[in-house]
Amino acid sequence: MKHKQLADALSRRDALKMGLLGTAGLGLLGRNDLLAKPAGTQPRAKSVIQIWMWGGPAHTDTFDPKPDSGDDYCGPFKETIHTNVDGLIVNKHLPLLAKQADKYDVIRSMTHGINGHETASYMVQTGRRPGRLVYPCVGAVVSRFRGYENGYRGIVPPYIVLTQPQGRFSEAGFLGQRYKPFATGGDPSRDPFAVEGIVARGITDKRQRTRRDLLHALDSLGRAMPGNDQFKALDASEEGAYDMMFGDARKLFDLSQEGGKMRDRYGRNTFGQSCLMARRLVEHGVPYITINYTGWDTHKQHFEAMRRKLPEMDQGMATLFQDLHERGLLDSTIVWWSGEFGRGPKVQWEPPWNGGRSHYGKCFSAVVGGGGFKGGHVVGASDEKGMEVAERPVYPVDIIGSMYELLGIDPEGELPNSRGLEAYVLPSEEEDPDRGGRLYEIM
Repeated sequence: MKHKQLADALSRRDALKMGLLGTAGLGLLGRNDLLAKPAGTQPRAKSVIQIWMWGGPAHTDTFDPKPDSGDDYCGPFKETIHTNVDGLIVNKHLPLLAKQADKYDVIRSMTHGINGHETASYMVQTGRRPGRLVYPCVGAVVSRFRGYENGYRGIVPPYIVLTQPQGRFSEAGFLGQRYKPFATGGDPSRDPFAVEGIVARGITDKRQRTRRDLLHALDSLGRAMPGNDQFKALDASEEGAYDMMFGDARKLFDLSQEGGKMRDRYGRNTFGQSCLMARRLVEHGVPYITINYTGWDTHKQHFEAMRRKLPEMDQGMATLFQDLHERGLLDSTIVWWSGEFGRGPKVQWEPPWNGGRSHYGKCFSAVVGGGGFKGGHVVGASDEKGMEVAERPVYPVDIIGSMYELLGIDPEGELPNSRGLEAYVLPSEEEDPDRGGRLYEIM
């Protein structure tokens, strides 16, 4: 079947101008406020920092608070704070992010209706419902179009995960191992940060070099066939690996070069230091970085966990926005905050949950900023208790398609692959009619 162009479904002449923009202050955008990509718009973004809220954060306890919904819904989180954007409130435990709200946009009407981790993760990461083929996630697609085949010459791979693989879905899908992320392992809050994917824990540089020398001394076949093309390829791979161990790549992961004040500013914890590492990777031109932020699957004692996690998230994420802005990097860097779904707006007080929140894919929140997203606006709305989408549903394909276009990747284009499959970057409307439209800044 010929791939149906999404532009056919949404006339550029008839579409209303829409974006995460508008007059100063808060923009609440309706269901029909859609925009096909304006002709002549140039790519704005060079990199993406994805903050993956592993397990699913509670929308009503973060960026879509419902302080008047009663104890069974908001629990003890009845207090909110105003942000630096008129009309936008957030949970009171996010005071630093409240001061940076003009740099990001809150989407309060995300939806896909799936409550299982694996399927929901796949949908949010690929923009597709599960089917016969396993499609690549956003990071792998960006690696394919902005990686080594298309001019990337960075000293580290083009798709990095800090620090552990996300699991629950196949990141590269049918694109194959070449496009899987490089997961650093380790803990950047420890000093020094031992990147487990580069150097094995407990192995000194001297011992590693001695091992290499011994390996070369035993390589009689390689010495006997110095011109063999396959051996040349293996030698090149080895050189790249050892450059990661001892060269500039290793220095890139050395957070001690940032100084104590900057590290304190981000927070001396795994998430805060991962945010700092992500900024360093963006500075070095890495196209896609995922911060795999665990601890949000709060079925039990949710509010106790949030009193620990929210201040940590607030410090690291707010500093990331501010630091990118101060360095002139925010205009070319998309920051995307989301989990696979939200959490149930109604608190489960009964045992064994004791104040927990369940999985909830019917309505949840996401945050995007930088790289062409204007900042300071809200898209859509949930109802008074956060149970249902009340205005402008936004689907994973909408967010992903917007990011692709801001990166200069055609969401309607073919997805090249070594298997010879007829595949496209995102599904057509015929394949998946659930979509609300793109989210852009109009230049």
